[in-house]
Amino acid sequence: MIPFNVPAVTGNEMEYIVDAIKESKLSGDGKYTKLCSQWLEDYFNTPKALLTTSCTHALEMAAILADIQPGDEVIMPSYTFVSTANAFVLRGAKVVFIDIRPDTMNLDETLIKSAITSRTKAIVPVHYAGVTCDMDSIMEIANQYNLVVIEDAAQAMMSQYKGRYAGTIGHIGCFSFHETKNYNCGEGGAILLNDARFIERAEIIREKGTNRSRFFRGQIDRYSWVDLGSSYLPSELNTAFLYGQFQQAQNIYVNRFKSWNQYYEELKPLAEKGLIELPVIPRNCEHNAHMFYIKTRDLSERSKLLEYLKDHGILAVFHYVPLHSSEAGRVFSRFLGEDVHTTRESERLTRLPMFYGLKAEEISRVTGHLFSFYKSQRHW
Repeated sequence: MIPFNVPAVTGNEMEYIVDAIKESKLSGDGKYTKLCSQWLEDYFNTPKALLTTSCTHALEMAAILADIQPGDEVIMPSYTFVSTANAFVLRGAKVVFIDIRPDTMNLDETLIKSAITSRTKAIVPVHYAGVTCDMDSIMEIANQYNLVVIEDAAQAMMSQYKGRYAGTIGHIGCFSFHETKNYNCGEGGAILLNDARFIERAEIIREKGTNRSRFFRGQIDRYSWVDLGSSYLPSELNTAFLYGQFQQAQNIYVNRFKSWNQYYEELKPLAEKGLIELPVIPRNCEHNAHMFYIKTRDLSERSKLLEYLKDHGILAVFHYVPLHSSEAGRVFSRFLGEDVHTTRESERLTRLPMFYGLKAEEISRVTGHLFSFYKSQRHW
């Protein structure tokens, strides 16, 4: 079986975990948390990066920082993971979904203005598959209406839009280090504070609502409960593992791109015959090879393809079921306008095995079975 995902392990992770244990400081904000935070700040040139237990928690922190209150509205795509919406629903917001672009699967920036009301507080662009949204348009609208932009860059670490890294363009950016992501520690995340006005409060929220960070910097002589907050600090064992990943960040990036490009080149003939569609990368974007997907003709064909690949030892998967069609989505959100692309495109998309260390012969095996499938369907 060729698995869909294998968590990346690059070599130094165990050494750093052992070192973290020897440091006798496992609860968070120790040596490796600080090293990871500094690495993120230096690499992405952001004023402040804070490690969290997940991207979900980074988004929840962002919702508090954006001062989301009951009755507020937040604009985002329906084609995303549930955490994107949940973070704001937990604050009492109504989520307003807009349709996606069929080329990138990202929210359609031309529909944002029509979704804005007097209650709109934030826009949450999701950079699907590591391909960035049209951030110029989004930031222009946000500035015009005084809205907070929170980038869900869970899949987009190292991706760029016009030379700027995903997660650093909006007011706040959120990364994921889940085991399925390019850089992982099993479960983990980070929040990037690109607007200095959010930094001090973010530290407080992350430390259970206390000003503990200021205390440890010697800015106050004692710390206390001063604001909303929760326990968002990851374990030092997680961040020690993550630091090993960061040290090999470029190698992981290059390795995944090699796999992505091989998929693209080997599947071109199927796309040229109109049997599948390949990913679209807009001219202003540099993606991070987070995933490789294809689009089939329709849901029925995708179901047959997934079963065919499974029968031949290849685990491919579909992705999100649009949130507006879910039970909770019908309660906590509304879809603005007509669902022209979201459902249809989501039903056509198939994710192929993609991970650090995927072998060239494994990719050729996958693509070979795709060719065989379409020949068996008499589409050839």
